This record gives sequence, C-alpha cells and structure tokens, in this order.
Amino acid sequence: MQVIISFVFALFVFTLANIGVSAAPVPQNIGDALEIQYNADSNHYANVNWSSVFGAVQPSTTAAAVSSAVQTTAAPAVTTSAAPVASVAPEPTSAAPATPSYSTSAAAASPSTGTDSSKPLWGLTYSPYNNDGSCPDQSAVTAQLQKLVSVTDNIRLYSTDCSQLEFVLKAISENNLNLDVYAGIWVSDGASRVQSDLESFVSAVKAHPGLVKGVSVGNEDLFKGMAESTLIGYINQVRSRLQSEGLSSIPVSTTDTDAKITSSVIAAVDLVQVNIYAVFDATFTSISNSVQSVITRANNIRGMAGSKPVRLGETGWASAGTATACPLTLANQKEYAQAFRCAAKNSNLDYFFFEAKNADWKPGATLLEKSFGLFDSSFNAKFDLNSLGSC
Repeated sequence: MQVIISFVFALFVFTLANIGVSAAPVPQNIGDALEIQYNADSNHYANVNWSSVFGAVQPSTTAAAVSSAVQTTAAPAVTTSAAPVASVAPEPTSAAPATPSYSTSAAAASPSTGTDSSKPLWGLTYSPYNNDGSCPDQSAVTAQLQKLVSVTDNIRLYSTDCSQLEFVLKAISENNLNLDVYAGIWVSDGASRVQSDLESFVSAVKAHPGLVKGVSVGNEDLFKGMAESTLIGYINQVRSRLQSEGLSSIPVSTTDTDAKITSSVIAAVDLVQVNIYAVFDATFTSISNSVQSVITRANNIRGMAGSKPVRLGETGWASAGTATACPLTLANQKEYAQAFRCAAKNSNLDYFFFEAKNADWKPGATLLEKSFGLFDSSFNAKFDLNSLGSC
C-alpha cells in the first residue's frame, strides 16, 4: 500500500510539473503556509491545503492524504513567492553546514526564561504593514509597539523591508520598551533579497545593540519547495556574515512547518523553530484537544532536535472564516490562547503566537487568513488580553 501511495503522489507531482502549474502570488514576510494538518489518530501529517501551494489546481483526495513518509520526500519545485523561480540562488555545492560559532548549549541553558512572565503571552508575531499593504512610518510602529508591550516580552519579525526592523528597534530604544526582538531574513525571493535583508539587518543591529535576540533565515521555505541545500546555504551565509561583523552571539535559525523540517536543517541551525497549527485539522473535538495536539507535535520535534532548544515560530487560532472542521469564532480564539499559553508554560515551551493584528493587508487572502490577529486591523484588542489570566 505504501508503494502505491508513493507512486500516486509521485505521478501527481510529475503531472503538475509538466503542465506548467504556477503558484499563486502571496504576500511576503508573513507565515503563509498555515495549511499543514495533523491526523492525531494515525500520527500522520495529512490533508494539506494544496490550493495555496498550487493555486487553483486541486489534487485528488488520494494525493492529499499521503502519509508523513511520503511528505518528507523532496518537495515539488514550485514556490509560493511572487518572485520568479530564476531569482532563487544556485544551490551550494555542499549542503554540509558550517560549524556554528554560537553555543547551542548556551541557548539551551535557559530556553524558556519568558514563560514565567506576568504578561499574557511569551511572544507574538508582528507584521506592521498598513491595511493597504503600504509601509508604515515610525510613529505608527511606535504606537503599535506601545500596545504590544503590555501583551508580551518578545516579538517576531519576518524581514527587514519597509525599514521595519530599524523602526522597531528605534521605538524600543527611544521609549524604553521592554521588548526583545527576533528578526527575520526573507529568502523566498532569492539571493538578491537575502543580501538586501542581511545588509539592513546588520545596520539596524549595530545601531541598536543588544535588542535582537535571534534571527530566522526564512519562513516555511522547505514547505514552499525550496531545496534543502539552498536553504542551508542561506543559513550559512547569514551566520558567516554575523561572525565577520562581530555579531556571532545572535542565534541563527530558520522556521518551517513541523512536517517539513529535516535533520540536515536541524544540524545547520542554533535552535529549532517550527510553525504548528491545529486549526486546520480534519477533525475537531475541543479546543483543549487541539492545544494538546500542538504540544504533542512540538514534543515530537524535540525528539528530533536532541540537545538543541525547540521553539514555536507560529501557532494560533483565527477568530473568523471557514476551516475544514474547527469552529472559528472569537470565543474559541480566546479559549485557544488561554489554554495554549498554560500548556506551553507547563511544557517549558517558548512560542510566538500568530499574530499581532489582522492581516487585512494580504491581497486575495481568505477571511480565515486575515483573522488570526489578537488586535483588529485598526489595532484595537479583540478582547481583554489581560483576561487570559495566570496559569
């Protein structure tokens, strides 16, 4: 049976590759592959929402239900980036990662220092774009961070475009905000974008030393189809540059779905960061069980990571829209946030909750994709975040 399933999946990928299917453009700098679902009964990653990967083409139910053993094979050569495939950097001749100068044991010594914070959440992802997709100014970023500082001690960015890293660090410095920043280098658009983000990153960090606590090289790029060796090449490029700039104390990671992370990528990073959602599961019984599913999957990654710390780059629940089985309501979003933060604390698991504000800036996105924010698009809290209580 496994051989049959593998053959069907391979035939499906080959067919798509030869009919010239192109991926629909998606926004940059945001978690845009939230579709991995998890079948807790069989322990298989299944029911991928392929529509976001292959545009309007819908594969058969059989192809969508392949086992985790099939899904961990090489991803189809497509990209969900709006950039042409030709912009992707050539694969390095060797996928072997450079020896990290950063001490992973140091990172592991205190991997969850924020879980005891009195603030509602350990971390929160933040994409500061205006609702029309334009870049915000310094005053807008400062005003938003002044709200976020009461919610969390840690924020995650996805890139440096729109001067967002510089604006964030400047707002923190000038307003004495108690926020640590985990930055991002966007790699989905190829080598030139990586270099641009890296230059901006180095400049911003040197101008505001001590505020950036880590950097993720890419977000869900294995899921989008990037070759493992290409991603590892970018990781090594960033680490080498930080070493040359005297910034080797900043941990270097990447972020991908738990179904796509590989042992080679784990070997290349200083800590393992994965995005895990239960909101796309094919079945739903309760918010409590959905939370436990995420924790179980995180613990599975811990088993792969060995001594390296594991952190969730994204998890969350949409307050509106339509999913396969999970009810998307504001009440359930609040319940998920409340239950998850306590479960994560009990599991000594750091995380970034997805996301700060609704993503109305994402063109063509579904209501579900736009509704993960704890703040609405006007940056008003959807509910009293302090009501999440203590664990």
